[in-house]
Amino acid sequence: MSLNVATREVDGVTILDLGGRITLGDTSSGKLRETVREILAGGTKKILVNLGDVSYIDSSGLGELVSTYTTASNQGASVKLLNVQKKVQDLLQITKLYTVFDSFDNEADAVLSFS
Repeated sequence: MSLNVATREVDGVTILDLGGRITLGDTSSGKLRETVREILAGGTKKILVNLGDVSYIDSSGLGELVSTYTTASNQGASVKLLNVQKKVQDLLQITKLYTVFDSFDNEADAVLSFS
């Protein structure tokens, strides 16, 4: 199952609803990168990545999340995570990336955090 990316906006925050898998060899990781670049080109500075429907992320997919964060930061934008599943949360802890990403379980709280 490849990655599905849907975008929507809530109170000035662009939310990327991801579904499927973010893995090496898929076109999925490229889809995430391309979507973020388009959003940043449009002037968006607040990005919330909803991982609620992501079933699996491998090391390449984790690299894509880091790349997304770095690209956004270099352009003065913020990236935060929403609905991080247990397996992904464990991966973020093992790699110490939980210190890089702000993560939320509630969309309303996540959107308010950008204020």
